[in-house]
Amino acid sequence: MATDARSQETKTTETFSNIRNPNAHPSWYSPQTGVYKSVYKPVSLPNEPVLDVVSFIFSKKHNGVSALVDSSSGLSISYRELLPLVKSVACGLQKMGVKQGDVVMILLPNSIYFPVILLGVMCMGAVVSTMNPLSSFSELKRQTAACHAKVVFSLVDNVENLSALGVSAVAVPERFDYESVPREFSRFYELISSDASLFSRPVIRQEDTAAVMHSSGTTGTSKGVVLTHKNFIAMVELFVRFEASQYDLVSWEMVYLAVLPMFHIYGLSLFVMGLLSLGSKIVVMRKYNADEMPNVIQKYGVTHFPVVPPLLAALTRAAHTDERVKLKGLKQVSCGAASLSAKNIEDFANALPHVDFIQGYGMTESTAVATRGFNTDSRKNYYSVGLLSPNMEAKIVDSLAGVFKGPGSMGELWLRGPSIMKGYLNNLEETMSTMDEEGWLHTGDICYFDKNGYLYLIDRLKEIIKYNGFQIAPAELEAILITHPEVADVAVTAAKDEVTGEIPVAFVVKRHGSGSRISEAELIDYTAKQVAPYKKVRKVVFTNSIPRSAAGKILRRELRNFLPSKI
Repeated sequence: MATDARSQETKTTETFSNIRNPNAHPSWYSPQTGVYKSVYKPVSLPNEPVLDVVSFIFSKKHNGVSALVDSSSGLSISYRELLPLVKSVACGLQKMGVKQGDVVMILLPNSIYFPVILLGVMCMGAVVSTMNPLSSFSELKRQTAACHAKVVFSLVDNVENLSALGVSAVAVPERFDYESVPREFSRFYELISSDASLFSRPVIRQEDTAAVMHSSGTTGTSKGVVLTHKNFIAMVELFVRFEASQYDLVSWEMVYLAVLPMFHIYGLSLFVMGLLSLGSKIVVMRKYNADEMPNVIQKYGVTHFPVVPPLLAALTRAAHTDERVKLKGLKQVSCGAASLSAKNIEDFANALPHVDFIQGYGMTESTAVATRGFNTDSRKNYYSVGLLSPNMEAKIVDSLAGVFKGPGSMGELWLRGPSIMKGYLNNLEETMSTMDEEGWLHTGDICYFDKNGYLYLIDRLKEIIKYNGFQIAPAELEAILITHPEVADVAVTAAKDEVTGEIPVAFVVKRHGSGSRISEAELIDYTAKQVAPYKKVRKVVFTNSIPRSAAGKILRRELRNFLPSKI
């Protein structure tokens, strides 16, 4: 969240029965150490050394019936079927020669089989690595080599490329028919049909590596993030299960829509792992379709919809333009993975006022755990990314002076807790520059806590524009420009300047395409009227689209490739 965060703080009042007194600073912030603690009471985590996340997930008791449902075909996997299928995959992998510690890659779009495969891999002690199925051949080559993948689960279209790389591939169908198995899917059939009773579970410790996830690489080269079973257990307990405990609805009556990619830590933490410990129903959309999304929500009685900003905007547009899209059964929409403008939030709140809206903050490096929003009948704080999760600690640090900052002051966010990664794969230098000796993860995000313990996200430290010694947050300018009626999408980045060092340049998508008459001068003037003189946009580049990651983050490094040679 950008510029309007501070002004929105005054709209909230305190009414938390299960939270430490947030007005008593010693309980959640120490001026002596600069450490912020969660306003929530600590949650007990398992301390036995021998424990894997799959056993932990399936040890949780619930009354869930349907686990995973394909939104287009209605094909489903029940909770009664789920664990035997997971064990079958684990047993089949053992028969294939996959050993504990080997890396198995999942190169798939969303599917009801995705969780079965991932949990099967982790269940037998192998290490999961996920990847965007739209990745290029060079990206695929680089990542399979970096993590030494032994087996890759993919769509049939990728099998030839994987064979060229010398990697064993298992083609996964979009839907499966046991009565007629095409030859290209025979290996998958053998795996999922393996006798689960023959599965020999190895000894897996909490400290063992469970996954190598890849960071988004929005500002640089993507890095392999090494996460342990302990990290994922903490994620399940502190992110998913704790959040569910804050609401009156019974967890197995919750219906979640899975549009977020399961290969990303946000979608993986919810739909592939955490929600399965609650018994919730997960409705899986294999392919995102904005027109179909409201129909799926209504058809399956979706109650909870985790989104990223582009999805939120699409849902808002649908609710505004079609009176039939009231979505009365929808209870909560949660947004994360990328910053959100005040206009996006207000438009959504106006379109669907009955829906609880929260934001959250997490990273691949923190196993998606950090903060989560929380609203009550008397308190609505839509603009913050939420309160620190239980058991998590934070600091706000002035990166130049090296001093910590108290509530109300901005700086780089540091995080520490049981979900923080083990490190970067084969990259000690990057690990040491991101994590210090005391276990603090330096997030690279500029944030501040308000007087009640709510966190506000300003921008990325690496994306801050340095103009004549002043610091400008791109998200602040984006939040202003998106409010212009002729702007459909916008991204701001820095361009080198010999005199001032850097200047802000706005890439703008016109709302009415070539029919829009908005000019560069008008947009520059529009922002200049709303910010201090040094912050104003100096150049506008009109474009057809803004490059974004699968999670909706702006890929500013790609934008810089399109900067004019002379500004």
